[in-house]
Amino acid sequence: MPDRSRSGDRGLGSAPVLPSQVSPPEFAVTAAWPHALAGVDVIALPVLPGDDDADVLLGPGADEVGTLLDVDLLAVLEGERATGAAGEVTVLPVPLGGPDNAQLRRVLLVGLGSAGADDFRRAGAALARAVQDRTAVATTIPAVEPAVGLEPFVVGAILGSFSFVWRSAGPERVPVGRIALCGLSDLDRPALDRALAVGGAGWRSRSLASVPANLKNPPWLAEQAVAVAEEAGLGVSVYDERWLADEGFGGLLGVGQASATPPRLVRLDYIPARASRRTPTVVLVGKGITFDTGGLSIKPGEAMVNMKRDMTGGAVVMSAMAALADVGCPVKVVGLVPAAENAVGGNALRPGDVVRHYGGRTTEVTNTDAEGRLVMADAMAYAVAHLDPAVLVDIATLTGAIKVALGQQVGGLFANDDALAETLLESGRRSGEPVWRFPLAAAYEEKLSSRVADCDNAGGGPGAITAALFLQHFAGGVPWAHLDVASTGDAPADHYEWSKGPTGFGARLLLDWLGSPDPLAGIGS
Repeated sequence: MPDRSRSGDRGLGSAPVLPSQVSPPEFAVTAAWPHALAGVDVIALPVLPGDDDADVLLGPGADEVGTLLDVDLLAVLEGERATGAAGEVTVLPVPLGGPDNAQLRRVLLVGLGSAGADDFRRAGAALARAVQDRTAVATTIPAVEPAVGLEPFVVGAILGSFSFVWRSAGPERVPVGRIALCGLSDLDRPALDRALAVGGAGWRSRSLASVPANLKNPPWLAEQAVAVAEEAGLGVSVYDERWLADEGFGGLLGVGQASATPPRLVRLDYIPARASRRTPTVVLVGKGITFDTGGLSIKPGEAMVNMKRDMTGGAVVMSAMAALADVGCPVKVVGLVPAAENAVGGNALRPGDVVRHYGGRTTEVTNTDAEGRLVMADAMAYAVAHLDPAVLVDIATLTGAIKVALGQQVGGLFANDDALAETLLESGRRSGEPVWRFPLAAAYEEKLSSRVADCDNAGGGPGAITAALFLQHFAGGVPWAHLDVASTGDAPADHYEWSKGPTGFGARLLLDWLGSPDPLAGIGS
């Protein structure tokens, strides 16, 4: 059924207009060395910790730059007591430019630590922050070990450049315009292309999560999904509140019933080029709560401030879907985003109300602030009934309990299949979005019991586990994983590739997994 609503209409006039935002840097691969490139205003060189005979070591291209500028770069590092730690930046001003490049103004010596993937990612992010407002930078950092470092370096540089502002004067700082990756060859271009897709997905998911809720509501989010689908060649369907009522999506409708903007269910479809009838399907479900007041079980004001990002799971699913073709995903993927605004009003869902989910299971709502699981349950049940998933993965900023357990740098993982759990754990490690597995402890199942319905939506502590147990009832025995990213939904400060504010955590993890040669290997066996 077509979506018949107007995305910005809250009954109070026209919607605000999102101002233009900054874009990530452009990247290019070149065999040239940085000293040979005209028009760059910054050269960035890698620094590695030394062995017993040296405090630090310089990477490729450094000898040529030092000779050109007649500067002992090792002496500069020694004077600044540089260690080569990943992300450490030492600045050498070049106020008069170089002999062959009048635009050159700085040489940056960037620590690369042990030159692992995380180190390259951190170096890329540190460089991006150090070259804001610059025109172009030439660097040999990925050339230290391209097979390990090119993709994470580029992803780090993209995400370290991210910002979102709604100021009348525009952004205070802008990303560097261009980054030349020197000392590489045409053989490295596929890795660059993949990095641009992965970094772009992280950027998009952050952008969507950063948009304030006076613009971002369920129909608006659905419009963004349609735009994503058109850009990426995906199939797309948007289902409105009448269709949801006809089909029995009681959880999604109940959560959204007090909002001036009604709920939506978004479906995105990716089919790989060589798909056949036997190609398996993965279903991704992303929580799309565009703002969460807590409903009548209202949140404290301080806890409500960042709730524009409560649709991070939906943003991650939309962004990952857009990049699947670019990372060569070999399986079919369907992305579902149940979108609603959990508002307060005269017709709001009340504690004690009972909702009937898609497929018939009922839930007593004893806490209207435990709304995410209600909308996710409907989408999961729909997926199991109609999409024949080989694997089902949901992602949501679901519980404060996971943040208590893990802090703000690690996400939570639950799974009913060990092979799926290990696959996602490894993708988290590789991608820089780490997760920690929690048990689906049956001992707490009794906390979900209700005297009047099949289940209680707020079984109490341990809150992350009881929420996962609630969702497990809607997985239908399919190999299933639940990613609770409420712990990582917001970064408290700039930290390597993380920018303060909504993080869009999960897109890189999902793309690492789904972009592997055989994402379903061993799962369900």
